[in-house]
Amino acid sequence: MRLKLVTATSLLALCLVTTAQGVEINQGGADALKGTLTKLLPEDLAKSGLITVNPAGTRYEIIYDLAKLLAKADPATFAINGLAPFSTFATPLDSGLWNIEGDNKFSVSGHFKGKDEKPTDFSYSIASLVYSGVFDPAISYLRSATSTAKDIKLTSKSETEEVSASIASMDQKLSSTDSAGGNGRIDLTGSGSMSAFVEQISGAQMPPVEIRADSVDVEAKVNGLPAKQIREMVFFILDHVEEKELSPENSDKIKGILKEAFPLLASFSETIGVNNLTVSTQVGSGGVKAFGYNVAIDGPTNAMRFGFGMNAQEISFDSPLMPASYSPFLPTSFDLQLAMPNLDFASFGDALMAMDFNEKAPETSGEEMGKKLFRDDRLTVEFPKISAKSDVYDIDMTGKIEGRVDTQKDYSMEATILARDLDKTIAAVQELAKTDPDLNQVSFGIMMVKGFAKTDADGRSRWDISVSRDGAVAVNGQQIKGPDGPDQDQDQGLEPDQEQEPDQGQDAVPAPPQQP
Repeated sequence: MRLKLVTATSLLALCLVTTAQGVEINQGGADALKGTLTKLLPEDLAKSGLITVNPAGTRYEIIYDLAKLLAKADPATFAINGLAPFSTFATPLDSGLWNIEGDNKFSVSGHFKGKDEKPTDFSYSIASLVYSGVFDPAISYLRSATSTAKDIKLTSKSETEEVSASIASMDQKLSSTDSAGGNGRIDLTGSGSMSAFVEQISGAQMPPVEIRADSVDVEAKVNGLPAKQIREMVFFILDHVEEKELSPENSDKIKGILKEAFPLLASFSETIGVNNLTVSTQVGSGGVKAFGYNVAIDGPTNAMRFGFGMNAQEISFDSPLMPASYSPFLPTSFDLQLAMPNLDFASFGDALMAMDFNEKAPETSGEEMGKKLFRDDRLTVEFPKISAKSDVYDIDMTGKIEGRVDTQKDYSMEATILARDLDKTIAAVQELAKTDPDLNQVSFGIMMVKGFAKTDADGRSRWDISVSRDGAVAVNGQQIKGPDGPDQDQDQGLEPDQEQEPDQGQDAVPAPPQQP
């Protein structure tokens, strides 16, 4: 028995693994299509009527009756009502590709019991789901596709929690082209959007929470995806899923597939944008006009760069728990961008190829594999941009930290910090210190830091900070801390209770300006 359960989407993809032999639609072709698909299922499920294929004019109608999957389920433990059959239409083309299309709707409800034996009622509905695409049997994936879903609703209710969510509409698009150099690799571009998202959460131990967003937009792109090799890996797993141990021949075969698949991609990028996001609770509400998230991987396999970032604009927060005097210090916008360059995926792939897939890996194997990503155990984290802005401060920072993955001590840092209207920040802290005396130390610290600053042409205060691996620290070219030397008590023969005179030389910290 091979695969216990395959999703409807996977079933459709896997059933079209042979090229179309012509456009003639007949019962023989329908039976062949059904046979190709059901051979992946257990025999009893294949004969249950889960999948039916019929000729339908110039195309085949594939009918999925997912209720057959629940035939042996205990109604007291798991039950779904309204799970009606749905259809997908597949049209073979002279080119060997297939047109895929469908127009369905769903409205189901039911209940289940978890491990705690507590019942949960749920419902799920889509008023309309329309999709179409072009499927390529050579890669067992869609070459292009579009889909639109409308009026999506979800509810879940148990003794301790209740959740409901709705989306007015959701659109998705996918396109692909063959990668430069061929070898079965493809470049994929996808986009999606949803509108009028609303989620409400409440529970016995928590007050109600409502999350809203006018829209959510997603853009993604992956280049150099080894589609044929991924297809071969999927079928290899299906063929050997129940084997406890691979034979030497099969172990070499999967390693060969993996070797051809590396690198798994040439580049990847994804951005997510959320517009007019709000969160409301009984103790206050907050929101952001625009929130963004991005991730990217690119570069040669022995020096790939991983980047991550998020940003927010026009942040708001309103709660009686927040004293009015502190509200000016809440950021109204921020931007955080991080990156890790020079990741050695080539060495990582070589280490993967050397593994014995039948041998039980030691607990440290994952950690050791991870270290292969860092050449000579060196790690670099870049900060292309870190910024935050409020009514009383405006700060930007760029820089990088270099260190080792096996210790936290051996590191260096280069950073530049820029602050606009620093006197305004100091004045705001001093005003707040009138009601919170502990903030006097913060005010004093900011003034001391200001003493090291340079002033740029645009009026911003600048600090160029350098921390070397030997522990020396310099700000704007002025050394404020010397290299870390050996332990003075041991190397100079001092008794533990003897005190040294403070260093008054170049390593001494300049006196801070007088507090007004």
